[in-house]
Amino acid sequence: MRREDVVEIRKLELFRACADETFDALVTAGFLQRFPPGVVLIQENEPSDFLYIVVEGLVEMFAGHAGRETTIGFVRPIGTFILAAVLKDQVYLQSARTLEKSRVLMIPAANVREAMQHDTAFMSAIVGELSTCYRNLVKELKNQKLRTGTERLANWLLRANEKQGGSGMVELGIGKRVLASRLGMTPENLSRSFAALGPHGVVVNGPRIRIADMETLRRFARPSRLIDDLTS
Repeated sequence: MRREDVVEIRKLELFRACADETFDALVTAGFLQRFPPGVVLIQENEPSDFLYIVVEGLVEMFAGHAGRETTIGFVRPIGTFILAAVLKDQVYLQSARTLEKSRVLMIPAANVREAMQHDTAFMSAIVGELSTCYRNLVKELKNQKLRTGTERLANWLLRANEKQGGSGMVELGIGKRVLASRLGMTPENLSRSFAALGPHGVVVNGPRIRIADMETLRRFARPSRLIDDLTS
């Protein structure tokens, strides 16, 4: 693993405060692998053998039932997923696949559980990580239940614009079908929602979205710290 990757992984909230020997042991036990786009890394209902850390690329979390499939979220560098399943030594509740060429560090689940028992700082960080995941889940439920599909899209665009530098130009970075699934919509409803946002300053040009009137879009979206702030 490149030194710069190790440095970035060390900055993760999960590893920031743990002892050097704990971090070194976990990283040494891990496997860093490269994957092309479209590779399924884990399947729901499989045993949780590893904690996954996305070092490079983009991973989609998804789930299926009765012939239907939905996107649950995305993991970007540097980010972890499937921590709860690892700690409880239970099966995965969701699947994961690469959307881009990716590098992923896999740390054996048994090593993570052992480190938690011997490093109180690491255990505290795990509690904090799980708490953040729970709060983000509540915010996502509120987003899905309290907003229309067009409102969800408007707020997604505002967040994406902020993450991409605030220029008013948003690169989707994912297929519109995947975005529709992430927002709890059909592709057809997503197209109608994009059209409905036209009068609110949104101009669509393939995968590039221009927010021509930021204030008009904000007035329509009505972003809320209690829903859209995914950092607390």
